Amino acid sequence: VTGMGRLEHAGICFPRHNARAYVLVWAKEKKVHLHCNAPSGEKEAAPATGDRSPAPATATDFLFPPADSIQLSRGGDLMMDAAAEVPQTICPEKRPHADVDGEAGQHSLAAVDPVSKVLGDNNLLAEILLRAGFPTTLVRAALVCRCWYHLASNRGFLRRFRELHPPLLLGFYIGSILIRPELVAFLCFVPMLPQPPELNTVVRRMANHNFDDPKNLWIMDSRNGSIFTQRREGRELAYGVHRRELAYGLHRPLCPERGINVVPALPRAQDYNRQYFDAILSKEEGNGLSYFYVLTELTNQTENFTLRVYMLQGSVWCLHTSATAQLHLPLPKAKVVLVDNKIYMVVSPADDIIVLDLTTSSLSRIQHPPGVKYDIFHTFLSRADDPSGVYVIHVNGFKLCIWLHKGDNWLLVDTICLHEMCANLRMLDNTLEDAHSGYCYVCHAGDNAEFVVLQMCGCIFYLDVKNRTLRKLVAKDQYFTDVYPFMMVWPPTFPKLKDGPARIAM
Repeated sequence: VTGMGRLEHAGICFPRHNARAYVLVWAKEKKVHLHCNAPSGEKEAAPATGDRSPAPATATDFLFPPADSIQLSRGGDLMMDAAAEVPQTICPEKRPHADVDGEAGQHSLAAVDPVSKVLGDNNLLAEILLRAGFPTTLVRAALVCRCWYHLASNRGFLRRFRELHPPLLLGFYIGSILIRPELVAFLCFVPMLPQPPELNTVVRRMANHNFDDPKNLWIMDSRNGSIFTQRREGRELAYGVHRRELAYGLHRPLCPERGINVVPALPRAQDYNRQYFDAILSKEEGNGLSYFYVLTELTNQTENFTLRVYMLQGSVWCLHTSATAQLHLPLPKAKVVLVDNKIYMVVSPADDIIVLDLTTSSLSRIQHPPGVKYDIFHTFLSRADDPSGVYVIHVNGFKLCIWLHKGDNWLLVDTICLHEMCANLRMLDNTLEDAHSGYCYVCHAGDNAEFVVLQMCGCIFYLDVKNRTLRKLVAKDQYFTDVYPFMMVWPPTFPKLKDGPARIAM
């Protein structure tokens, strides 16, 4: 094989009943390398009985890159976590095959042994598949045979895979408004670059998705590959009179063949003039997402508000819980986030952070972090992995602070000065405005405050908090409304076996 140089061991394996699939394994410089070619979308005959029969796919467009490698110990054994084991019963032990003359000589044993050592041991094979890197690659690897299919879709294995490879940020949907020649709202997708070559197909699919018509479309929620949208549609009545109506839908840009799920109209306040703010929230449950709708309505008493939370069940919005709170007027656009079974809301500069427990229907309050005063443009809430915690991102001038509320205390997690970052960018891009004469707004923040989207220097920026990097997403040549991140979908959906349903891993 060209480009490999001198190899210590090499071998090739052809899974039965699939002449076009192969697995190439080689050892070089104390590393075991794996390269797999498993054609997808082929229609093959029904597999014969046996544990290593192929798993033909009904889906296409899967990717498999050149193999990753695993470090070997001094003795040539694979280094792995001894506590994480995969049951050996999934795949039977491989034995050396006889040579052409029917005898298994020393030469044949020496050539087959390195391959058998890896592919015949599920613990070693799991460590190789863990380094596939991307869910698309993992699905592709599952097409080799049933043994690989069951190993790749094992729940314990997938938990380890996600810990090692968290879902990647593919890009952002940015809402904009054009005022002239007419008022039009539209969406555009801005990919996060650079992306690994293995995801080029995925990014192209995102960029080409147009929601049927991106005009007059707003995003209300984006999570795990699903986008909840609101569209203003014109309806013609008698005598040329038009009426504007709102339509709601669920889009899956990575699975356009699934179409658009029509969502019923959102509940309305008893008195529309007393409705102040609302929000769509989502969380991952079971095999999909659960959607909640938060509605705030002013009661007859001054500054008393009723908070109603509806849950989408099938095709009906059902009242989940309600509570009454006293809030100060006026109420600007609220910041709302759902963490486990608690809704955190910050609605007014004069109010604390309100916490609504969906389980007990009780309300509580949390004081803002020291020195932080809520402002619609400078404060944002971010969900934490810990169900009892929430992040607050606040910008004061060009100083960004990240706070974590855990227990009953606030912890200052990070402080970032944006002046120096902007100055470094202006040296590379002279189209940026001077940061000292501009402003800085918080547009969005990722879970666990891993990234923050900022509007400053006349542009939209992406701030990687952990790596302290700032990059420009798009120039500010129109009015921006909202920014929503789009992450890689998890868990992956594995293709359908001929004798079983499609498998959605958990």
